[in-house]
Amino acid sequence: MSTVKIELTILRYVVALAAGFYLINQVKKPSRWTGRFFLALMNISHSSLTDWGLQHVEVKPDFTILDVGCGGGRTIQKLATVATHGKVHGIDYSNGSVAASRAKNLPAIEAGRVAVQKASVSQLPFSENKFDLVTAVETQYYWPDPVKDMQEILRVLKPGGTLVIIAESYKKGATNALQRPVMKLLKSSNFGVDEHRELFLATGYTDIQIWEERRRGWICVSGKKPTTVS
Repeated sequence: MSTVKIELTILRYVVALAAGFYLINQVKKPSRWTGRFFLALMNISHSSLTDWGLQHVEVKPDFTILDVGCGGGRTIQKLATVATHGKVHGIDYSNGSVAASRAKNLPAIEAGRVAVQKASVSQLPFSENKFDLVTAVETQYYWPDPVKDMQEILRVLKPGGTLVIIAESYKKGATNALQRPVMKLLKSSNFGVDEHRELFLATGYTDIQIWEERRRGWICVSGKKPTTVS
């Protein structure tokens, strides 16, 4: 093989690897344009997972709710359908996700029942004791500091309020072996059942409950903010 052919082959591999990494990273932090395709896919693929997870927590019509890592906005839409006399807030650190979520929920935003803004779970732009429920669907993998971020969510929860984490992959889960290589590339966390329980306990949550959908490899974990300070 000539030197030119070798160089072209190497170049093709480099381009393919770069493109692959770019596309994988769109799952973690969708861009405003390319990311729209991935956000639309996630809205569809995560819908059943979200429905399954939300059935384990109470959502009242007058609840004030925060969806952390709101992605394409489908979870916000589901929550707003139930919290008809409350308000649903969504935050995401991706400009693409914020734009997609706003577009998905435009009528509810115009009605004042939904608000979406760019923000990080590590520094939530809300006052203490604001939310009855905080949801996190397929996003906790990417939190910069899970302990501090869980404590930040605890800060904005009302006493007795609930945090629910819903995920389609967890350590020793049915699909983890297949998904783990991609998650590793994205430098994401990989908690198992025990690690989830310990994380909730370590960050001050009570009434911790864990559900598994073993056939699909799904997990749902909830915990409450204590009503009194010990």
